[in-house]
Amino acid sequence: MIPAHTHGGGHGTGLFGAVLVLGAALSAAGYLAAAARLRRRGDGWPRHRDALFAAGCAALAGAAAGTPPGGPFTVHMIRHLVFAMAVPPVLAAARPVTLVLRTLPAGPPRRALRAVPGSRPAALLLFPPMAAALDVGGLWLLYRTPLLSRSAGRPLLDAAVHLHVLVSGLLLAFAVCSLEPVRHRWSLAWRGGALLAAGAAHAVLARTLYATPPPGTAFATADLRRGAQWMYYGGDLAELALASLLAADWYARTGRARRRAARRETAFPGASTPREGVRTGRVAGRRVVPGCSALFRLLASHDQQRIPAPGRREDEPGTARCQGPRSGSGGHGPDRTVHRGRPAARTGAAGGPGAAPGAGP
Repeated sequence: MIPAHTHGGGHGTGLFGAVLVLGAALSAAGYLAAAARLRRRGDGWPRHRDALFAAGCAALAGAAAGTPPGGPFTVHMIRHLVFAMAVPPVLAAARPVTLVLRTLPAGPPRRALRAVPGSRPAALLLFPPMAAALDVGGLWLLYRTPLLSRSAGRPLLDAAVHLHVLVSGLLLAFAVCSLEPVRHRWSLAWRGGALLAAGAAHAVLARTLYATPPPGTAFATADLRRGAQWMYYGGDLAELALASLLAADWYARTGRARRRAARRETAFPGASTPREGVRTGRVAGRRVVPGCSALFRLLASHDQQRIPAPGRREDEPGTARCQGPRSGSGGHGPDRTVHRGRPAARTGAAGGPGAAPGAGP
């Protein structure tokens, strides 16, 4: 069993922490430089995203290099809370992938970066239930198995644990928020359901830690319970932040869809409501493409008002056969086709077709 004072929780994260601090500083500098270049070019980029990304990088560097107050388990839990739940929503709201894609000129680097979020492996990792399973499943594996005690005194294993916590948290935040250009944008039900399931599993894990320490550790009871409280209530706040981003994205997309519908209604009055007598969704047996309903309704009204042209085959609907009188006799001549709704040919005094009125035989 690992005693509480020997577990790596009351100090920094060593070499991994130094690398993380350097990476956070370089990422923040690169983000701010890219945003400034975009604005100099004349393109807009909200300044609050700059503040969000800088704050996320600062929090990440502070958690990696600093030592929060409290016992070993409390320090460990605060650090993991920042890595897995506080920093990822802030970085996802800053939309760094979109910024890089808008900054890079057209060419192989931009196409390569654009292909990464659109690839099949990325689509699988950003599937909301998969991202939630990787995030919460990793925490259950860490705290309900001897993995936490075995990582004490092993820098590589400890760095791998911290890296997994950070990356899985980022995957869950990007999958739930879905603000970047990805291969498939999942519906609100998928993303909201994954967030609710992850929050419930996270809360249950925090409750178990309040009562039972991780296997192979001997943390003080007060320290263990304080760390579990940090995990429980801090996790709720982070999940509430993700839910707020999800709701804001849904509200913005719904508003844009309503504005587009209003513009279409203004440009084509009555195009959004089906005309009386025309079956919605189909016109003349053809399936209507959603964006072309107004065009198909116009074609349908034209078909109904069109006068049949001469020369239609006699087996077509709207035609009938009749007998025409022979010229100069009361007999019947060859059959000819007369279209319904069209006046028949005028006959002369002797009954000959085409004769002028009043003309003799």
